[in-house]
Amino acid sequence: MTVEQNNLTIRPITGREELDLFSRLPYVLNEELADDLAAGRRRPQWMWVALCGDHLLARVAWWGRAGDDAPFLLDIFDIDDSSADRDRVDIGVRLLQTAMAEVVPAGTRPPESSRIVPPDWREAGATERVVEDRMVALERNGARLLVERLRLEWRPGTPIPEPSGRLAFRPVRDTEEILALMTLALDGTLDAHSRDDLTRMSPREAAVRHYEDELAHYRSPRDWWRIATLPDGEPVGFVTPARNDYNPIIGYLAVLPTHRGNGYIDDILAEGTRILIAQDVPRIRAATDLGNTPMANAFRRAGYVNFERTINMTWN
Repeated sequence: MTVEQNNLTIRPITGREELDLFSRLPYVLNEELADDLAAGRRRPQWMWVALCGDHLLARVAWWGRAGDDAPFLLDIFDIDDSSADRDRVDIGVRLLQTAMAEVVPAGTRPPESSRIVPPDWREAGATERVVEDRMVALERNGARLLVERLRLEWRPGTPIPEPSGRLAFRPVRDTEEILALMTLALDGTLDAHSRDDLTRMSPREAAVRHYEDELAHYRSPRDWWRIATLPDGEPVGFVTPARNDYNPIIGYLAVLPTHRGNGYIDDILAEGTRILIAQDVPRIRAATDLGNTPMANAFRRAGYVNFERTINMTWN
């Protein structure tokens, strides 16, 4: 579909041959686009541009899992920030409206939007304007801010705490066990995505959704996952070290409600980190909400550094 509006052309890209056009606006994910297209995580019909002649004024793209019929995440939305055109945000709004009408299946909730930003984005005036322009365009299309998240990284050579001996660790027995523990961990959670899910579904349903959307798609062995227990075998928490499509990660990290406040989070995170270190990984990535201070502090104590943030927006 191509839409012509007052010298503005809005359309999806034709295919891989237009990646150079789509990549004219700078963003950290540009270098992944070719591989994502080849792997089926992106599709030309999910990648839209707004053009004036051959000038790229704005772009938007969704990401999905290979084989899925609909995209999972809106993770690229850019406007030509060098343009003096005061209507640049309006152009972004029109692009979003047009593309969403074609990409998002009718009657479904649009995929969440996530934008990677520098950790100090509020301290630099130009960067702050860039982020806020995109947020305004999304808001004008019905989105709202959900959460700001820390993107964290551990590098080889960074020391990690030695085992304290307070906990034992064993593999996860089966899917039902990890789902039961995920359900328990939602009691009192500080995670914004989980809290948002709990406004619409039961804890068990939220756990199943999280498992099916994320954990079930890891490319690494489930044998890496660990249940932390007291010496008598009582579960205290769990961690799912894994590989996603891009990096080794700490996917899910939790302490069960009855055992919070005892510092067990440090032991569990260190164990998950050690499992990935044993795989000779070049880095380990993780993420947590900016407002989840206990979790953020645990990553900091384990030697993880905040190298980026994300702004996550959602639709009701």
